[in-house]
Amino acid sequence: MATADAIFSIRETRMGIIADVGTLQRLPHIIGHGRFRELALTGRDFTAPEALQMGLVTRICDDRPTLYEEAGKLASQIAACPPLTVQGTKEVILYSRDNGIEAGLQYVAQKNAAALPSEDLIEAVSAFMEKRKPVFKGK
Repeated sequence: MATADAIFSIRETRMGIIADVGTLQRLPHIIGHGRFRELALTGRDFTAPEALQMGLVTRICDDRPTLYEEAGKLASQIAACPPLTVQGTKEVILYSRDNGIEAGLQYVAQKNAAALPSEDLIEAVSAFMEKRKPVFKGK
């Protein structure tokens, strides 16, 4: 998420250093190698609409208060999900990114097999069947 007036760049290039906090390793997977190379080699500024178009941000808000409100809504949606599932999903996303599709499929199969006896899974199914909001405990 970003405000409409946000400006982005890989500023290190223009400052005479090589970006060293993961930008060069992670950004090409998010926005594609062509755009990434242009931005990394020029260090040029780019706008929030450009960031949205290339997939760096998922939405643009008019101002900071709206951004904070939208971020809070998104955080609430995530927090309403089973915490162990959210944590596991984040782990599988990163593992798959770093190790490839086949390894990621094997990893998620192991994670799901380990989660089958979880209380949160039983609660999710029960709540769905009973047409009520689930109450997750992170167990």
